[in-house]
Parts: sequence; C-alpha cells; structure tokens
Amino acid sequence: MMPANDHRYDTRVLDANAPDAIQEAAAALRRGEVVVFPTDTVYGVGCDYRDPAAIERLYWAKQRPYKLAIPVLVSHPRHVSQVARSLPAAYEELTARFWPGGLTLIVPRLTSLPDILTAGGNTVAVRMPDHPVAQELIEAAGGAVAGTSANLSSRPSPCAAQEALADLDGRVHLLLDGGACPQGVASSIVDLCSTPPRLLRGGGLDPKLLREVLPDLVVA
Repeated sequence: MMPANDHRYDTRVLDANAPDAIQEAAAALRRGEVVVFPTDTVYGVGCDYRDPAAIERLYWAKQRPYKLAIPVLVSHPRHVSQVARSLPAAYEELTARFWPGGLTLIVPRLTSLPDILTAGGNTVAVRMPDHPVAQELIEAAGGAVAGTSANLSSRPSPCAAQEALADLDGRVHLLLDGGACPQGVASSIVDLCSTPPRLLRGGGLDPKLLREVLPDLVVA
C-alpha cells in the first residue's frame, strides 16, 4: 500500500551555512515538519522519529510503501539508545570503526517506537552520518531523526540539493542546501539481528573490511 495525501507544501530552501539555518531546520523537525538535508552519502529527508503523523508525511513525501521501514540517523552512537535495545555484541566494534560513515546497522528496536517507523517489525536501522550539517541538525533536533534518501521511491538517490528538490519540491517543508554530498553512494546495510549477520546492501564499504569484524558475514 502506498501513502495517500493530496496536500502540497511551499518548500523553503535555505543555505545550510546561513546563520541560524540549522536551528531553523531543527525547529521545523520538532514541529513535525519534513526536512531535506545533506549527508556524507546522499541527501536525506527526515522527520521526528517519535511522531507518527510526521512519519506519515515522510512516507507521503517519498511515496514510499508502508512495508518499507524508515531508518534512524543519529548524531552520536550514544543516541542509538533512544531507539534500540539489547545491542548485539558486534555493535560497539562496528560503530567504533565505521561511524561516523556509510554503514547502516539493523538492531533490535525499542517497543516504544511508533510501529509506522519500523513497518511493524522488531528491528530498526541506525546510522551516524559523517557530515557536519547532518550531525549538527540531528543533534539540535534531539540526537536522533527518522531519515532516508531524499527521492521519490524507485528514483535515484540525490547527491545534490537540486536533485532532491526536483523530486520533493512541494512535498517537504524545508530543504537545507549544503552542496554536493562527498561520497555520492548509499550506505552499506548490515543486519545484526540475523544469524549469521547479513550484508543486505553493498553501498560504499568493502565487504572485506566488514568481515574483519564480522568473519561470518553473509553477502545477500
């Protein structure tokens, strides 16, 4: 099932380096608005992970099927405790080595999270982006933000603000223009809740590096 909504927004574009731009975007997130911002990999679009109505708007903005969960971006590894529990043994070593950076980890979710965020599943995907704008914005918003790539579903992930705007103009409240994303490749995704752990998306990380921490890693 696809999100249904006929509301359009007057999308504002702010220079991410402008005075108070980060604080304005963080305030928008706290109000339940949907915001586009740069990360180290591709442009992301995010909202308050605790707010089901905001998450609904995020699904609508991307026309993302509800069966696909929304990841959570954090500004520091300690903030994962806001959304996850019983972290697997390899979590600390992986985050110490690859965070901030292009590695998304699937871990057990807190039961208090809105089901719409996790598509009703028992896990949540978490990542710490290696980008100053993303880190400052997420920290100012409370340390954790629901966030995924800033494109319409099935469209290419955007590496520049104008690419994100081409897809999401009128569908989001605010866009922070931070220039081109330095990597331009989506993150690698590792499911730490499966036994053995599985690499679900290759992304920019060499599986050989991941196997130095997870020798039994299965490439899906």
